[in-house]
Amino acid sequence: MAKRLLATLTDTTLFLQEWFANPQRTGSIVPSSRQLAAAMARWLPSDPDSYVLELGPGTGAVTQALLAHGLREDRLVAIERNPKLALLLRQRFPRAQIISGDAWQLDGLLRSRNKPIASVGAVISSLPLLNFSPEEAEALAQKIRAILEPQGTWVQYSYRIHKRRTRGTSRFNLLASKIVWLNLPPARVSVFQK
Repeated sequence: MAKRLLATLTDTTLFLQEWFANPQRTGSIVPSSRQLAAAMARWLPSDPDSYVLELGPGTGAVTQALLAHGLREDRLVAIERNPKLALLLRQRFPRAQIISGDAWQLDGLLRSRNKPIASVGAVISSLPLLNFSPEEAEALAQKIRAILEPQGTWVQYSYRIHKRRTRGTSRFNLLASKIVWLNLPPARVSVFQK
């Protein structure tokens, strides 16, 4: 219990430091709660061999939930723009593919791997889409749609809890939407299907 509390405090401190350095890029002042992470992780693909792409994993709160829900670590690909957070993730999840880079370049980043990744069964996104223009969100959504397997899902959360859809999701079917109150601040998890 003490070890988990220390890790939570360390992650929160790192998150705060990075948020103060660049609030537009970090998007949140604290890591996702266990409840928010679990709400996102329940949408893993049914095929255990499918890759899952995590965008903006931060300190790995959602990443840990994905693994706890059965995702094989070698099937996790995560893109983190912040170099400090990417290094932390590589240390915590050594069998995952942690990519330092910009999520808006996901297609090129996935193609440039030693073993290129052509498609994923799910995209789990913690990116603060409300911090970006509608055009930027739409450009990302097109890349997500192109990388998803048929019937693949895009799981996205937003702090704008009164809206079920976030920017860029108009070409996706809305499968589910749920507010997670036990998060700071409360967040809406929306699940879209290709």
